[in-house]
Amino acid sequence: MLSFDSQNYPYPSRRNVVYARQGMVATSQPLAAQAGLQVLQGGGNAIDAAVATAAALSVLEPSANGIGGDAFALIWHGGKLHGLNASGPAAAASTRDSLVKLGHTAMPKYGPLSVTVPGTPAAWAALTKRFGRMPLRRSMSAAIGYARDGFPVSPSVAYAWQQATKLFRTSLTEPHFKHWFETFSPERAPQAGEIFRSAGHADTLQSIAETQSASFYSGALAERIASFIQNAGGQLTVADLAAYRVDWVDPISVNYRGFDVWEIPPNGHGLVALIALNLLKGFDFSERDAVLTYHRQIEAIKLAFADGLAHIADPAHMRVSVADLLSESYADERRALIRDSASEPLPGMPAGGGTVYLSTADSEGNMVSLIQSNYMGFGSGMVVPGTGIALHNRAHNFSLDPLHPNCIAPGKRPYHTIIPGFLTRDGSPVGPFGVMGGFMQPQGHVQMVMNSVDFQLNPQAALDAPRWEWESGQTVHIERTTGEHLFRGLAARGHDVNWQNNRLAFGRGQIIWRDAAGTLCGGTEPRTDGAVAAW
Repeated sequence: MLSFDSQNYPYPSRRNVVYARQGMVATSQPLAAQAGLQVLQGGGNAIDAAVATAAALSVLEPSANGIGGDAFALIWHGGKLHGLNASGPAAAASTRDSLVKLGHTAMPKYGPLSVTVPGTPAAWAALTKRFGRMPLRRSMSAAIGYARDGFPVSPSVAYAWQQATKLFRTSLTEPHFKHWFETFSPERAPQAGEIFRSAGHADTLQSIAETQSASFYSGALAERIASFIQNAGGQLTVADLAAYRVDWVDPISVNYRGFDVWEIPPNGHGLVALIALNLLKGFDFSERDAVLTYHRQIEAIKLAFADGLAHIADPAHMRVSVADLLSESYADERRALIRDSASEPLPGMPAGGGTVYLSTADSEGNMVSLIQSNYMGFGSGMVVPGTGIALHNRAHNFSLDPLHPNCIAPGKRPYHTIIPGFLTRDGSPVGPFGVMGGFMQPQGHVQMVMNSVDFQLNPQAALDAPRWEWESGQTVHIERTTGEHLFRGLAARGHDVNWQNNRLAFGRGQIIWRDAAGTLCGGTEPRTDGAVAAW
């Protein structure tokens, strides 16, 4: 038997773009991509394939997403782009005062109070009901099989799983966290290539498939979820679960050099990417790997985040409109703040955040951009005993500032980090794209759009290119593959630049473009176990 290290890659590697005509699935885990492709080949459309892939990812990549998370999607169907917001609200009993009385000065990161109503199961059912061609029991069959029969853990998932286990063993010591360890790391996290099974996960997925997700929100399963949370000191109830509904929303966009870039509206922060692109379109970019290009990109994203973090919330609570934040006059005003050196911008006032991402396309013209997440890897650390349901911690993104539009309130959705992207031109689809990774996501979207539009990189090269991430203040992280001249040039402009060794820190992206002849062209993330499955 050969001996090797699945985490060690000492030499540069290169992938080519993938072309196909009949269908394509691009995501971060090869078996999940194949699950989606099998659905396409079995008569399903791109929407069925997206559900199949998403359900499989909840099993195959539990370090980033699961049944107990949220989801967003952009769907091109019937000559139109549709938006799905399947993020969940805070419990009816979740008030700022209730948390303050418990001694909290900020929203908890882990535990029962960090859990909002999960939207992922409802997203799968809603997508299938409105646009799909096959029932959930067929599109989810691969996911159920992998959970019940087991699968070999892929390298990047194993790495993230091991990192989470180290963190949780020192941080999550209260009794209600024991079920996470029983489910995901009874003795240790699995190594790459080891077989992992979760019978409880399989049973839950089977129930979701057979009831079109109804069992998750009412009945015995919902009672188990609510009882577990309440016994641990949380506020989620059966009534909160039963009241949940997804939202079909109108996507928002800006035109960037003749291409319309689309995002889901708030409470997601796709708006941040659009604000930044609206600023950047006022500059000319001829060279990607130039100090001025990086500097302007970073300064634009800083201004966009300043506005996003100040104003984005559940739309019913926002005090500034999306239209005003994306207006040309406001963009002109904010663009003037981008100078030759690094700044620390404040939010303006216009007049008037572990995640998986996937793209699918079929031969009929349907295309899907879908993202789902438990947030911060495994989420809240809360796993409902015997079910495989790892609950997310999206309430952590609420504020406890009573004057902030994102302050926690009953039934309110939090500021949300997961964002799918989509590109069109002259009313025709170019295709789905996305880069998962908490607060990296809008920054990744800006870089992918500019790599594709300004610098004419093919989908794979656009994903391969070195990335940067603004953290806060003047701090910017860049990959080791970034040119030395950029490191020194940015530092000379006042940025606090740091090399980043963690290959998962810059997000994981996927792209599928469709050309005028209908041919699909896809790229996948080289920083993880990414794969394009094509037909």
